Amino acid sequence: MNSTDLLLLNVSAVLWILWGLVHMFAGVMTISQDAAGAVAGIADAVDPALIAHDYHPAVGAILNQHGFNLLWIGAFTVVGGVYIWRRSVTAIFMTAVVGWVTDVGYFVFMDLGGFVNFVPGTVMTIISSAAVVLSVWAYLIGKREEPGEAAKH
Repeated sequence: MNSTDLLLLNVSAVLWILWGLVHMFAGVMTISQDAAGAVAGIADAVDPALIAHDYHPAVGAILNQHGFNLLWIGAFTVVGGVYIWRRSVTAIFMTAVVGWVTDVGYFVFMDLGGFVNFVPGTVMTIISSAAVVLSVWAYLIGKREEPGEAAKH
């Protein structure tokens, strides 16, 4: 690997760790609130007065499951970021699958639906997309250089 590959992977790793920590926090916040507070926290572009209701306990359970998923997905990407920093190809792709695909759903249903503000949600989607692009770019540069590196030895 050359210095460009290493820089791309290090930046990607930092982005994934940041993304993961934000999502772990969001997961804890979602679980720790009542249903109305959790919905207001997630759909932050919607007037909280419009969604302040007494929800059925099943809605709270669904939101807690969502919060739990945010928590474990965030933890997974933090660990993935550490392994990307250590140059793990497996971590590059597993972190992208778990983290970025999570954000695709967020983008499609929340961003395009107009239910969230640009910060922090859309920014996090941009961060995960940048992390994927940078790490895959580093991987492809490294793959392209491998045949030449093998011929030198």
